[in-house]
Amino acid sequence: QVQLVESGGGLVQAGGSMRLACAASGNIFSIDDMAWYRQAPGKQRELVAGISRSGARNYADFVKGRFTISRDNAKNTVYLQMNNLKIGDTAVYYCNADVSWQVGPALKSKDYWGQGTQVTVSS
Repeated sequence: QVQLVESGGGLVQAGGSMRLACAASGNIFSIDDMAWYRQAPGKQRELVAGISRSGARNYADFVKGRFTISRDNAKNTVYLQMNNLKIGDTAVYYCNADVSWQVGPALKSKDYWGQGTQVTVSS
């Protein structure tokens, strides 16, 4: 019923920049928190950055000052601007969204994940 589709991944040299986007579509009443996670080979998935519907942001320490999360509520889209990329940023990046939909007079909500987009930073 709801799909999250990421775009913008690829290969970039260390020190370069890249912008990821994640668009939600389907039966959506509203989207609360949205976030980006990443998972490197052999490691657990970790939070990169999150943003509330009102725009409050939080970042993992390892990206502070380099990455910026933003969102367009009208487009149900969240972005991740990544600057000064490091080899250690290489991972599959996933977006996550807390989506609500209406069922009769009631609202239901669920966490959705995108399929992931590969970001590879080379030396």
